[in-house]
Amino acid sequence: MRYIFKLFFLISFVSYSQEKYLTPFEKGNGNQSTTYEECIAYYQKLDSAFETISVKEMGKTDSGEPLHIVIFNPDKQFSFPQINKDKAVILVNNGIHPGEPDGIDATMMLMRDLATKKVSVPKNTVLVAIPVYNIGGSLNRNSYSRANQNGPEEYGFRGNARNYDLNRDFIKTDSKNSKSFQEIFHLVNPDMFIDNHVSNGADYQYTFTCIATQHQRLGGKLGEFYKTEMHPEIVKDLQKKDIESVPYVNIHGDKPDEGFAQFMDTPRYATGYTTLFNAIGSVPETHMLKDFASRVKVTYEYMVSSLNYVDKNYKKIKALKAENLENYKVGNLYPLQWEIDSSKVSTIVFQGYEGDYKPSDVSGKPRLFYDRAKPFTKNIPFYNDYKATKEVVIPGYYVVPKSQWTILELLKVNQIEMTEIKNDTVIEVESYKIADYKTSKNPYEGHYGHYNTVVTSSQEKTGFRKGDFLIKTQQKGVKYLLETLEPEAVDSYFNWNYFDPILQQKEYFSAYVFEDLAKEILDKNPTLKAEFEAKKKNEKDFSQNGDWQLDWIYKHSPYYEKAHLQYPIYRIK
Repeated sequence: MRYIFKLFFLISFVSYSQEKYLTPFEKGNGNQSTTYEECIAYYQKLDSAFETISVKEMGKTDSGEPLHIVIFNPDKQFSFPQINKDKAVILVNNGIHPGEPDGIDATMMLMRDLATKKVSVPKNTVLVAIPVYNIGGSLNRNSYSRANQNGPEEYGFRGNARNYDLNRDFIKTDSKNSKSFQEIFHLVNPDMFIDNHVSNGADYQYTFTCIATQHQRLGGKLGEFYKTEMHPEIVKDLQKKDIESVPYVNIHGDKPDEGFAQFMDTPRYATGYTTLFNAIGSVPETHMLKDFASRVKVTYEYMVSSLNYVDKNYKKIKALKAENLENYKVGNLYPLQWEIDSSKVSTIVFQGYEGDYKPSDVSGKPRLFYDRAKPFTKNIPFYNDYKATKEVVIPGYYVVPKSQWTILELLKVNQIEMTEIKNDTVIEVESYKIADYKTSKNPYEGHYGHYNTVVTSSQEKTGFRKGDFLIKTQQKGVKYLLETLEPEAVDSYFNWNYFDPILQQKEYFSAYVFEDLAKEILDKNPTLKAEFEAKKKNEKDFSQNGDWQLDWIYKHSPYYEKAHLQYPIYRIK
């Protein structure tokens, strides 16, 4: 009798708590998302009511408002050094694109349901959430910027307070949001990272799709485990809840039933960044054309399934995460650039709608449409593997001069260990020259970025000053160092314009004066003169252009500035 009474009391308490702590979404009509102010106030209410919930104010954002993190730990302990010793951590990021607010509302309900024990409470896992990452975009509330999306009635804007797309800013770090995220990430040290989104693109039957971070970029046994065990098991658990899912449909505008590829999340993206520190990453992408309430539900259930899986397998996940660093030893090859490996193709079941073309009512030209009266289920090709097209040997150290303070600040935010050189010294290093690069003709997220970068390298003895920094690669941030400091990497600091001053000559010559000096240089250097004459003989355009010839001699003389195209970060093997 006493047991029945206790059970009745517990059920009544949970029911009362659910009613008392309804979210703005739950109080609405199913098509309304919380405002930023309502969201933070709600979490503060949970913090006051439950000892298992803690809300902490973190770093600033471009909006001037601070980020927050919300922590659920059934042990009522919120010190992350201690948490990381004993438990796994899942970090959830919401509202990076506030026009895609599903995760904001779903996470509010999940935190409450964990606190009230409506859902199974994890024993070995702590859940941490950033309630709204793009605060400036959330405050820019409207009903029109997501023209193709089915609800909610109002939502935020994709750009942040300075109009940056924050899901392109994780490496280049133009925003205060990004710096604050990096501080949060390294404080929390998550084992799994979830970044909640809503898709754009084709029409199909699924409400839920997901970008499971590219397993080869995650690397080693950890990547294989995520690809073959962890993610499939989470998908199976969703199926038990009658939620079918498919990999993120990585096409825009064309029909997906011809097959598509796994999305390659380079470090500009959230999971591309978190992968650099061996955190398993996923990006839920609910389907924009499904109703808002359904999208919130599947986002909620995905987080629950992920939480349950991590809680059961936390020891294995943490062990694989630690072991993964062994793949990045000095002398090993590290991939900097990738392309789809078309020789490796799998088959997935895809539930779509027949697509066709018909005349547009606006232009009269052929337009794509999907016929929801004609659903289909078919096997389609899925390209889940990439191959490296450019690799680099992992060095033992990088040397970063103290003059490169913008880079050093970012390395420090990302907790990269550095040793200050105590005295002026000469070190034998591998030195890069920028041999070639292309630059975008159009602006992209505040930059005219570089691509197809090529370097040449040489061994030389170089002088360094007291206060310059020696950075060993054998540390937790080894992949971060390689992706940012190697110029040929897709999202390197060079490609994001951090070193553009080296691309411009600061000194030059007056031709009428240099003519005499050029002759003197050639006369004193027979080897250079022979090379010059051979070039004139073999290259017609060069032989007919006096300016080119003077420029060539200048660039092969001591008068040519060493800083031009000299990459100012060095490697020690």
